[in-house]
Amino acid sequence: MARCTAIKPSGDRCRGRAIEGSEWCWNHDPVYREQRRRHGQRGGRRGGRGRPQAELANIKHRLEDLVEGVLGGAVDRSDAAVVGQLLNTYIRAVSVELKARELLELIERLEALEEMQQARDSRFGA
Repeated sequence: MARCTAIKPSGDRCRGRAIEGSEWCWNHDPVYREQRRRHGQRGGRRGGRGRPQAELANIKHRLEDLVEGVLGGAVDRSDAAVVGQLLNTYIRAVSVELKARELLELIERLEALEEMQQARDSRFGA
């Protein structure tokens, strides 16, 4: 089992196992540089996944309050209709934002897979 030949910034040799057909581990192989960069960026974007669900839960509570207000007579029906329409528009915007985010993530994953395939093809002469 070959060890990675990279030297870390501390001056120590990397203790990772080299990838088959390479002198480096995945963390040091230049072929995977761009993929490692993208993986590093992904963490910040994934952290926002809970936000749409929280926003939708907030809207649900507001709609419940609006219904109670209309039924209790505290909110005019025409005002409630307009507020309901605005909240529905907001829900649609959150939905579109979530779909766009998911699509971008899928595109990144597909590009990473294509790069991995190209790297394998170039290594094995396919």
